[in-house]
Amino acid sequence: MANTLFTSESVFPGHPDKVADQISDAVLDAMLADDPVSRVACETMVTTGVAIIAGEVTTKTYVHIPDVVREVVRDIGYVDPRSGFDADSCAVMVSLDRQSPDIARGVDEDAAHGKEMGAGDQGMMFGYANRDTKTLMPLPIHLSHLISEKSFDIRRSGELAYLRPDGKCQVTVEYDGRNPVRVHTVVVSLQHTPEMNDKQDQLKKDVIEKICKKVIPANLLDNKTIYHVNPTGRFEVGGPHGDCGLTGRKIIVDTYGGYAPHGGGAFSGKDPTKVDRSAAYFARYVAKNIVASELATEAQVQVAYAIGVAQPVSVLVETRGTGKIGDETLAGLVREFFDFRPRAIIESLNLRRPIYRETARNGHFGRELPNFTWEKTDKAEALRKAAKK
Repeated sequence: MANTLFTSESVFPGHPDKVADQISDAVLDAMLADDPVSRVACETMVTTGVAIIAGEVTTKTYVHIPDVVREVVRDIGYVDPRSGFDADSCAVMVSLDRQSPDIARGVDEDAAHGKEMGAGDQGMMFGYANRDTKTLMPLPIHLSHLISEKSFDIRRSGELAYLRPDGKCQVTVEYDGRNPVRVHTVVVSLQHTPEMNDKQDQLKKDVIEKICKKVIPANLLDNKTIYHVNPTGRFEVGGPHGDCGLTGRKIIVDTYGGYAPHGGGAFSGKDPTKVDRSAAYFARYVAKNIVASELATEAQVQVAYAIGVAQPVSVLVETRGTGKIGDETLAGLVREFFDFRPRAIIESLNLRRPIYRETARNGHFGRELPNFTWEKTDKAEALRKAAKK
């Protein structure tokens, strides 16, 4: 069987769509910090000289949105008025309304009448894990995020002072069956200052040596690895001045880089009653614990909901032929050890906290940070023992 190639991309924190995602999640965090039961659906659009914040919110707190927006934009690195979009001079327009009462009545609990929290919307969500990496993520998206993170850090440190915030990258991995064997191609496009327009050879050398080779394991690189750095020849104009950015346009970057399906619902700007977000996090948690338990080397979990209903309409577990026990048996263990009702998900992962802005850069999954509770593998041992009975 011939080897196959698989490609995933990541975008830098300064990419316009990621600027929008980070603003939406910063607004969410600001509301959750004072009112943990805030209902938030916050969308952002950024373009030349302006950020527009819109959506539906029900909260007991007050948040001065322009301050939140400017803090995020400044932290990302848009501080130069000549870039066409900067923290101090961009206009901020806000159009936030209350959450629809028709949605609220489906989510609200009523203990006196036996009604528990329902799902905030209908839809299906996917979680995935495999053994490509220590964090149980597919290798192409994992490496892409590492390049994005390294590029961000090296710009902020001043080591490559000519870099600007915008950029994106893409990694193609060669597989022998299910096993990754080498990196075939790396594509990196980075925004830069005007003086680098005629110094692209130096920029390419810097990017390969100081970014790519610092994060991609040496055993995956060889003299046949292909590098494309700023393949158009220059990338001076970028950020929201170069492209309009919108919340929720990078859902594949946010998840598994196309290695697993996506239900279509974006994450950023949504409080955890929205199962688009919370159930996708929980599905990742379940899939990761399955793989960590060594009951399979690959696991995919699909869950689906009806709006206003607590119990999911379906839960599907697939191991793509890698399971040590049958998928139906494994699905039974999943139902025994994991509760997919919205309130149970929120409580299990402790999601009513201001933790979301960090998720909006370099991926929601595969980053084992203290607040990323869906990356825990605390159920793996229980699953393993139960499977032996």
